[in-house]
Order: sequence, then structure tokens, then C-alpha cells
Amino acid sequence: MDMFDPRTMVMDYDFPHEDGCDHGDFSFAFNNSKFSDRVLHIAIYSEPMDSTLSPSVIVEDMHISSPILAARSPFFYKLFTNGMKESEERDVTLRINASEKAAFMELLNFMYSNNLTFTTVTALLDVLVIADKFDVPSCVRYCGHLLRNLPMEPKSVLLYLDLPSTILTAEGLRSLTVAAKQFYAVHYKDITKYQDEIHRLPLESVEAIISSDDLKVATEDDVYVFVIKWARTHYPEREDHRIILMSRIAKFIRFPYMTHGMLTNLLTCNEFDPEFAQEVVTEAISFNAEVPRRQHEYEQGFVKRAYKYQPVKMVKFEQPYPYHVVYVDLKRDVCASLFPLGHVCSEAFNVGGKGFYLSFQCSETVKTLQERSFRILLGTMEKVSISFAVDYEFAVLSKPNEKFVKKCHGSYIFEVKKTRYANSFFVTSWKLFIGKDSVYFIDDVFHLSDKLNVRELDNKELNGI
Repeated sequence: MDMFDPRTMVMDYDFPHEDGCDHGDFSFAFNNSKFSDRVLHIAIYSEPMDSTLSPSVIVEDMHISSPILAARSPFFYKLFTNGMKESEERDVTLRINASEKAAFMELLNFMYSNNLTFTTVTALLDVLVIADKFDVPSCVRYCGHLLRNLPMEPKSVLLYLDLPSTILTAEGLRSLTVAAKQFYAVHYKDITKYQDEIHRLPLESVEAIISSDDLKVATEDDVYVFVIKWARTHYPEREDHRIILMSRIAKFIRFPYMTHGMLTNLLTCNEFDPEFAQEVVTEAISFNAEVPRRQHEYEQGFVKRAYKYQPVKMVKFEQPYPYHVVYVDLKRDVCASLFPLGHVCSEAFNVGGKGFYLSFQCSETVKTLQERSFRILLGTMEKVSISFAVDYEFAVLSKPNEKFVKKCHGSYIFEVKKTRYANSFFVTSWKLFIGKDSVYFIDDVFHLSDKLNVRELDNKELNGI
């Protein structure tokens, strides 16, 4: 007698019976010959440890009611009504793997009783997979209902995301999939802290983590470096990890928020197709060149993450002399978190061969320790070995005209072995800066423009040192 394997059956018909309604409790008829019209022979295949041996087969018999099974499953409906000789015979044989036996028996029990006895995540997921395989949608939904009420843990979430895509997108399971991804995004929010653990996770889990807007990283460079290392680990062949990076992972990298140095690295990186690298770098540079800074967080797809170091955008001009304009945006909640004596720094940027960063601080005023002020300082990334001058011009986007307004300008000399901080370029009362009626926040974002030029000292400046 021929055996039916559910994976070989094609469902190309309309099945009218599965309406999602309760079909009643027929548990009394389960494996009961008095209420059954057929015998199901379950051929259970066990793969031997020795590959030279043939699989062992154990056949177990079950008394089944074809109307009950057909009412719950398009697979069994097709099996009993396909017009072939086997569909008219009393005995029917199905093939399953030994690892599927417990879940399959639980599925048969559900088709009679509308209930499951399994209660653990692992066991319910096994039933879920077998219910999808034998096309029992009511059981798929019921498993999803039970799983949503169980606590999520890293190991169980990993099992959720490892399910076949047909199950993950099924009705009643979409919310579970979303919840699983959110769990990963929150649990592994700090990829630096959990880097070794995350490196062992599969693709679906990594996608859920790096797609989060709340990812805790110093800069977007950290995400870029992490995914390349992960891809090399899981897909050793260059062509394989290049395909994975470009087709699955790259869409989650916020390229416009990467530093200029790392974008340059991307152009010569063998992990990406050269044309793809050129395209995303050009797009990032184009975004960085847009002024004034009133974009919609990169057109919905590239929201700025909660970076430890605030991203900068930099534009270089050659006329009337070489200079750079550095742009930084700070959200109101980031600024508010600086009170009473906090600070946050921008990511590093290069001007005239020198590395700099900006520091935004809430500090005590000079006149009275009871008052606070908001100030911006310019710092160098390394000790000064040769004195040099920086010409600066700070401007902020402010109300009511919402245009950049110059706040200060001048020159500052970074001397050898002196402090790596320049004087405060911008200082204002904390209350005036952060208050509800502040002129410095446009849509709850503080926009700063910093025009910088690095040059050698002239004779007058040299004599003044």
C-alpha cells in the first residue's frame, strides 16, 4: 500500500470546512474503533547513527474518523477525497519522522478534543510545526494563543525566530513574531555588552537586534563593524557573506550616520559589492550635504539611534578658503538628561588633518554655584604636538524665523602640552536653553552649525604664545 507524505501533496483547491469555529468535543471517539471508519498506519522512521545503515521503521495503528479529520484539515480532506483508489480504502498509511511522533499524536488528539496537553514552549512549538505541516489551521492558531501567554526567554525566543516563514506569517502568529523580535531588541540592546553572545545567534535574531531604533551603541560604526564580523563567522566564504550582507543585513545599517572614515573604509571593503558600496556612500554624503538641517530623520527609514556619541554631518567647502561646516542635532530629551552636571560628546570628526569632537555640558556658572548653564566646547582627540589655530563660527537654528543665527566667532590657539579643550564657544542660561519657551528647539531638536578652519599660526600668534 502506498504511503502518503504530507510534503508531497499540493493543495490547489478551495477547502470550505475550516471556518475557525469550535467543532465540538469528540475526544470520546479518539482511537476508538466503534466511532471510526478507517485505520491510520503511522510509519515512524528513525535515522540510524551509522550512515551506512538503512532507516528503521516502526508502524503504529490508530483508529480514525475521516469526517472529523477532514473537517479540521485540508490535508486530510484531500487525502480522503482525491478520487484515487487509496482514498476509498479503509486503511491509510502516513510517514513521519521519529522526532515528530509525540507532536503528531498530540495534533491528532487536538483534532478530536480542541485541546492540547503540552504546556512547555518547546513542546508547543513542535506541535505548531506539525500542525502547519498537516495543514490544521485551528491548531496553529491555538498554539499561538498558548505561546503568547508564556513568558519569553532568550532560548525560547530563538526558537520562535527559527520557525519556517510560512508559520511566522500565519494568522495569529504575527503578533508573537513581533513580540519575539521586540524581546531580542530590548534584551540585547547593548551589543557591546553582549557581543560574544550575539555573535552566536542566527540571522533572524541578528536582524531583529540591529533593526531596533533603540540599539545602544557608541556610533553607527559599531553596527557596521559588528555585522561584518558576524557575517564572516557564520558564512566563511566571501561570496556567501557578501550576499547575506547586501540582501538581508545592509538595509538595517544607518549609513548616513556612519563617520566619514568608516564610509571611506566601506568603499574599499571586500565584503560589499563595489557598486553597492558606491551607491550607499553617495547617498550618505548627499544626506550629509543637505542644509539647513530640517530633514525628516532620513525619510522614515533611517531614524537616528540612541548613540553614546552624537552623530555629526560635515560639509567641506573650498571657497573663499578651505573650511568645514559641522552639523549636530540634539534631541530635547538628550539635552534634558544632562542636568545637573552631565555632558554628552559628539562622534569624532577630522578637520585639516586634526581630530576633534564637541562636548555639550550642563555646568555650574562662574558667578554662582546655584545656577546652571548650557555650554559647548571643542576638544581635540589627541595631545597637541604642534601648536595650531582654529577659526570658528558657531550658529544655531532658532525661532521665530527658524534660520541659523550666528552666536559667536573668532580664533582659538591649541598650544603644545596645554588643555585639549578650547574655551566655551557657546554659553547660555540653562533655564533659557531648556525651558518650554526656548528659542533653541525646533520640533524638540537643537540644531547646531559649526564652521571650522584649521591653520598654522601667523607670526603675531606665535609671538603671543
